[in-house]
Order: sequence, then C-alpha cells, then structure tokens
Amino acid sequence: MLSRLPKCLATTSRAAQRRFISTTPQRKSDALFVHRDTTYNNPKVPFEFSPENSKRAQEIIARYPAQYKKAAVIPLLDLGQRQNKGWTSISVMNYVANLLEMPPMRVYEVATFYTMFNREPIGKNFVQVCTTTPCMLRGSTEILNTVCQQLGGIKPGETTKDGKFTVIEVECQGACSNAPMLVVGDDFYEDLTPETTKKVIDAFARGEKPKPGPQSGRHTSENSAGFTALTSKPYGPGEFCSPEFQ
Repeated sequence: MLSRLPKCLATTSRAAQRRFISTTPQRKSDALFVHRDTTYNNPKVPFEFSPENSKRAQEIIARYPAQYKKAAVIPLLDLGQRQNKGWTSISVMNYVANLLEMPPMRVYEVATFYTMFNREPIGKNFVQVCTTTPCMLRGSTEILNTVCQQLGGIKPGETTKDGKFTVIEVECQGACSNAPMLVVGDDFYEDLTPETTKKVIDAFARGEKPKPGPQSGRHTSENSAGFTALTSKPYGPGEFCSPEFQ
C-alpha cells in the first residue's frame, strides 16, 4: 500500500510507524556519580597517608590474606577521608587504589556507592540529622528545621559561610530507641528537643564539644519512665538459686 503513495507521504507514514525504545530526554544532574576536575579536586592535587596513618593502613591490610587485600578498600578510604578533613577526593581514591593494587575504577565504585564517603569538602562540624520513620514520628522534622535555622537558615546539603558546619539529612543511624537524634562527627546526640538541639549546635559554634548521648537525662536507652519490671526481689525459696546451693 505504501508503494502507491507519493514518496513524501510514504516516508511520513514509515516515520509514524517507527517505534522508539526510549524518548526520555537527556538531562544533566548534580546527583550523577560523575567526577569533574576542579581546582581543589583533581588528580594533580597531592595526597598520601601521614606516617601515622601509613602505619595504621598496613595494620588494616594485614588483616586480610595477601590475595584479598583489596577487601581493605573501605577502611582505607575512611582513613583517607579522615586525614583529608572529612571528604574523599579523587586523589584519595587514586592513592588507595595504588596502595591496594586495584584498578582505580573499582575504588571509584566503592566511594560513589556508600553515602558515608563525602566527595565534596564539608564543614569542620559535620551534622547528620536522621529523618527515618522512628525519628520522624518523634519530631525529627522539627529538629532538622531547628538546626538549619540555628545555622543562619542554610538548607540540608549546604555549608555555612564560615565553613564551620555542614548539615545533611540521613537515613537510620541505629539509635531508634533514643529518637530523635543527630550525629556530629562520630558522636551521637539523642532524645533531642528543639531546645536541646540549639544547645548542642551553640556549643559546637563556640568551639566546645557537648557531652554525647541522650540529652534528656537518660544514661543509655533505659526506660525514661523508670523501671516497670523486676522492681522487687524474686519470690520463692531463694533469690538466685535453689536451697541446696545456698
């Protein structure tokens, strides 16, 4: 039938019948795991472990069989990130790859997969506010808003102009029984309210380190209402053993 149509109409008809696998337009996104050289993050920026961390790195590598030393990639990236002021640059990745005799791409895959590796510089105090369900149900949204307001109105993912704070929103930190909570560096601050959150942030702003843990008076994760069981001695012939052993 197409052969009987004028050439221009036949071409149009064929184009109309053509099926495309995808018509999604290409879009650029800062969320893509792509490295782009900058003045502060490019392979020419030197990096190597300090003598102390170099010794530590060899201790970590020694935990694994020689043929599987690449399994040390995560702890070594963490060690490099800590030395590099809290973020993992392309130079850190390349250094770890060379140290473990791995293709650099394999190290890039690890560093871009795990969210604990920061691929951009962060502030001196890295504030991670948990907003997963247990924390959310106990007011984590208000805690996150309080942190951002206390730091001059910055948004999650941003760093204050003085470079003292970076704030991000994270998934579960494993302190659900003490929700809501946030992490600064390696320390947990739990049982938060907007008021205690302000005190924690203000202390760090003054260059102080507030006491980690619950901010409600609890020691760990004990019932905040007090003991509700085992409040008296057990009944029976003995408290802890049968009579013949007393």
